[in-house]
Amino acid sequence: MASEKPLVVVTCTAPVNIAVIKYWGKRDEDLILPINSSLSVTLHQDQLKTTTTAAISKDFTEDRIWLNGREEDIGQPRLQACLREIRRLARKRRSTGDADPPPLSLSYKVHVASVNNFPTAAGLASSAAGYACLAYTLARVYGVDSDLSEVARRGSGSACRSLYGGFVEWQMGERPDGKDSIARQVAPECHWPELRVLILVVSAERKQMGSTAGMQTSVETSPLLRFRAESVVPARMAEMTRCIQERDFQAFGQLTMKDSNQFHATCLDTFPPISYLSDTSRRLIRLVHCFNAHHGQTKVAYTFDAGPNAVVFTLADTVPEFVATVRHCFPPESNGDKFLKGLPVRPASLSDELRAALDVDPTPGGVKYIIATQVGPGPQVLAGPHAHLLGPDGLPKATA
Repeated sequence: MASEKPLVVVTCTAPVNIAVIKYWGKRDEDLILPINSSLSVTLHQDQLKTTTTAAISKDFTEDRIWLNGREEDIGQPRLQACLREIRRLARKRRSTGDADPPPLSLSYKVHVASVNNFPTAAGLASSAAGYACLAYTLARVYGVDSDLSEVARRGSGSACRSLYGGFVEWQMGERPDGKDSIARQVAPECHWPELRVLILVVSAERKQMGSTAGMQTSVETSPLLRFRAESVVPARMAEMTRCIQERDFQAFGQLTMKDSNQFHATCLDTFPPISYLSDTSRRLIRLVHCFNAHHGQTKVAYTFDAGPNAVVFTLADTVPEFVATVRHCFPPESNGDKFLKGLPVRPASLSDELRAALDVDPTPGGVKYIIATQVGPGPQVLAGPHAHLLGPDGLPKATA
């Protein structure tokens, strides 16, 4: 066909999600099927997002991928699983004849470039955003319009939750082939406009064990993990869904903290034990409980993933006082002006009573910085060639 475009390019963005009912442990390592359902909050892409460009052309000789400017090995099993799955879905769509045949041959190779607008090393669920963005972008470039839960999940389990905005559940499913292990939106991003999210990035102490290896060891050795999956999580999923639907912050906050604590308890119950929390993480936990006790109600709630950074949920009117509290307990060492990123927060002063209730020796530099954000939408397609990370030759554009 003479009219065949030499290059088809699509660029999309996808968000980070933070689980409030945690996923930990797989029942199938290959298909990445979880031993329990989970529920997450999608964060706003103005503050945290992955941007991915995918291009296919008859002139490309091999699949290639660049992450944050560096070429990576496209042969990584999880990348390959995503590519295989998308191409399978594209072929299936063509063979069922429910659409015009895709204009481009499915044998064309793909070039992918992906960047995060947040520090990848900070343990901020970059793989979830990354694989959701990869699945979404590849689907657009290959003309696939089916549910992408499976594609994203094959890259990183929690990535399927980043395919939607707002509040999202990942249903564990029961089928051995994983076809019913899918993400579904519980409530849209506009549902709870007052909810705010503060990410407290603590000194980047490297985690001793990655999530994949950690989960595997927990599944093999922790009786508490099995008990949690079978006897605790199902009721918590129902209760968390209710809290969100009714915008019940008190109950939402308490359940979020309890579930985080139980997840870290299963890590300690793993043998040998895994500890993702640092001394600063534990100080932040104590700080949140002191703050809530002072106010006589749950005004802020923490959750920790497999790393030392705290994610704090609160309502908009509490943000200034809590940020001032963190600043008081963890004074910035040098970057006072860069301590707060993201949404603007007006300065607030602490009452003498609150200062007394906190009863802490300040730990300068314990919290590197805070990212203030809110609930946000799912993946987006960016229009216009200026958005593309790949140039007309299919190679990464030179960054200025």
